[in-house]
Amino acid sequence: MNLSMTASRAGNQTVLAVHGEVDLHSASRLTDRLTAILDAGERSVVVDLSPLSFLDSTGLGALVAARNRAEQTGAALRLVCASDRLLKLFRITGLDAAFEIHPTLAAALSAG
Repeated sequence: MNLSMTASRAGNQTVLAVHGEVDLHSASRLTDRLTAILDAGERSVVVDLSPLSFLDSTGLGALVAARNRAEQTGAALRLVCASDRLLKLFRITGLDAAFEIHPTLAAALSAG
């Protein structure tokens, strides 16, 4: 399955829904999209991983790069993830402590 991303607005926040697979071949597209959003001056970004079917280490790297860029620009970056399989990946790598992860989009939006 290919990667597709849909950006939308929810009040003063940008939501990027990530569909499909983020792997070696598609991670750079995610990095580029999140960098563009943050460089455009967005101060609150929610990355919705709910529609995601696969995420590998390069996908995690793309999210880490976005988190670092958000810190540089003073933006908040929150993730939506309820998949046990994906949450386990965040826990195993210790990245659950580096990201603000919410179980639902509504929870992530209300945190912003």
